[in-house]
Formats: sequence, C-alpha cells, structure tokens
Amino acid sequence: MPRRRQHVPWIAAGSASESEHSADDVVRGTGWVFNNRTGDQLSLAKFVNTGDHETIAYLQAFDLLTDAAATESIVEVGSGIGRMTASFTRMFNKVVACDLDAAFLERCRETVAQFGRPDRLQTSRVVDGRTLSLSDESADMVFSYITLQHCHHDDALALAQESVRVTRPGGHIALNFRTWVLQDIVLWPAGKLVRASWRLPRVGKVIAQRRLPARLGWQANRLTPKEVLAAVGPSLDAVSIFRGPKRRGFAIPDTTDRTFEGVHRSHWWLVAAVK
Repeated sequence: MPRRRQHVPWIAAGSASESEHSADDVVRGTGWVFNNRTGDQLSLAKFVNTGDHETIAYLQAFDLLTDAAATESIVEVGSGIGRMTASFTRMFNKVVACDLDAAFLERCRETVAQFGRPDRLQTSRVVDGRTLSLSDESADMVFSYITLQHCHHDDALALAQESVRVTRPGGHIALNFRTWVLQDIVLWPAGKLVRASWRLPRVGKVIAQRRLPARLGWQANRLTPKEVLAAVGPSLDAVSIFRGPKRRGFAIPDTTDRTFEGVHRSHWWLVAAVK
C-alpha cells in the first residue's frame, strides 16, 4: 500500500512519544495530537480524566451504556495513547485498542496500567491503516472517535466496513466522522497544501509536528452519512445519525435523526446495530 501523507504527523508524534521519558512528558509535548492541548500544567492523569467524561457522555447519549457492558467486549479504533481506553477497561470486560502507530499502543498499555484495568486490555496494530486484524463477529461494540477523519477517504470507508465485520449480530457500532461545513471552502485546500508539505525533505517532519499545520493537514477526508451508509448500510439495523443541535439534519431515509450537544458542528456519528 502506498504511504499516506496524512499518516506523517501520527508517525512523527509516535516517534516523539516513544522518546519521552514519561507519559506526563508525552501529554505535555504531543497532547495536541489527541485532544488539542499542551502545556506544563498538563499530566497524564488530567488527560485521562477528559476521556473518562467523554466516554460516559457519548455512550449514555447513544443509549449504549448498559449493565451488560461488564460482560461485553469493545473494540476502539484509534486509541492513541489511551485517553479513552482506560475508561473503557473499567466499563467493559474486554477492550481491544487499535491504532496505526505501535508507539501509541505501547503508551496506551502504560496508561491503562495506571488508570484502568490492564487485565482487560488487548492491543492490535492497524498496520495498513485500513484493516483490523481481528476475527469476524468477535466484538459486542466498535467505537471510534476523531480517528476516521484522519484517514484517506477509501481507508475510512474500509475501516467502517471492518468495524461492522468484527461486530457480532445484535452488537453495535458508534463511529465518528467529519463532514462538510462552510469553512471548508478555505480549510480543505489549505489542508491539501499542508499534506503536500509533509513530503518535503528535512522540513516536512518538522512541519508535521507543529500544531496548526498538523490540525489543518490531518483532517484528510470529509464523509457524508450517504457515502458511509452506501458502504455499510445494508449490514445495519436501527440506524441513528447523531449531529450537533446547531446543524441541520441530514434527512437520510430509514434512519433516526438525533442530536447531542457534545457533537461538533462539523462532525456526525453513525450509531447502529449490526444485523
């Protein structure tokens, strides 16, 4: 598979996280990769705490946080260094954290060891950026937040299909995507230029570690509910599309339109049962 330009900042951040002495240093230096914050006042504990709040908020909003979670398994696509993963290990019986970068997964294991249940954690590297190395129908739920927007368009759709494949019938997916907003008139071409700059000799990797250009460049696709459902819709049941309350509904037939104030205006969630 050809190397994807949007992988450059993740690989650079992974290398940086691997070289840091402590997880606190990782958060202070590269935390913006995961939650858009840096600074000497940050710590891994504070970083994980933000994930604790979001996992509960999203799962409750999606009606997916039930007593059954204690006996179920969840796959997290795009775990990073474990900001949300630690919380998942306290909720679910088994958690499989998936990510493109091996260094992130190593840090993820360290994060869960401190703040979660390491006995419930497995990790799986997404080597090609589009395939989950997991068995068919092996999970009760697949969850992905602020990850699929960083993939190549076709890779994001492939990962959505993979999410459905590894979920058992009757299980659920909760996948976060980014779609078009008015600001993309400027942001989309700017992002393409930034991604091109990452291939420049010597300076490319330096640019990739800068917060502003990385944020512009790693948002590598925009996907509408119509596009995603064309790829996975036939395998789904009870489909809900969650959007922010300030965004107009997508008006997709045979889906339930729902709002949640935690959803950014440029984002939407596909929440559904697998047939």
